Amino acid sequence: MATDITLLWASGSHACWRVMIALEEKNLQGYNQKQLYFEKGEHKSKEVLEINPRGQLPAFKCGDLPLNESCAACFHLECKYKSQGTKLIPDCEDEKALILQRVFEVNALTEKSSIVLYYNWIVPEGERHDSAVKRNKEALTAELKLWEGYLQKASSGFIVGKNFSLADVIVYPAVAYLFQNGLSEQRYPKLAEYYKGLMNRPSIKASWPPTWKNAPKQETLKDI
Repeated sequence: MATDITLLWASGSHACWRVMIALEEKNLQGYNQKQLYFEKGEHKSKEVLEINPRGQLPAFKCGDLPLNESCAACFHLECKYKSQGTKLIPDCEDEKALILQRVFEVNALTEKSSIVLYYNWIVPEGERHDSAVKRNKEALTAELKLWEGYLQKASSGFIVGKNFSLADVIVYPAVAYLFQNGLSEQRYPKLAEYYKGLMNRPSIKASWPPTWKNAPKQETLKDI
């Protein structure tokens, strides 16, 4: 029982989901956790700010150590509980380097998808331009083709190597988020295969965003 671990999270946040998958993979069930709601402004509550002064989720503590960057939290869990549960970082230095590459590289995917998904929310109405929307969609398309190529080369069902790793912990929620928002399985078959192939992995199934269950998928990315 991981009673010295606390996680404040929101459903659908891939940053929160990463930490939840890592906790499951390291057999750290039974931690203190609470689901919060962005639409209620609960990420700005005193409860969150005491752990994460940025007022963002996840708000995560392992013992007395607050770690609010999801990748840092996942790295910490792997390092602290290295001999427990799934080994998420291999001993092979080359494979480890490629895992780190994908972990950091996924930021480009999340940034380019976010600007397409939330353009009208991010950019004031008077500053929106069709040409910018077109450029953003083209940039996301190019990024998706890169990841499609990575999975084509990997040919193992995982982002790196032959085993589930920290790269999958970090990348899978971002990929799942794309398909939840209507990304075409036909246009990106390798990403779709990866998404479906890990959907029923115990750690992913146990932490699947509750707001996605039985909810219709959005279509925002259907034309990308």
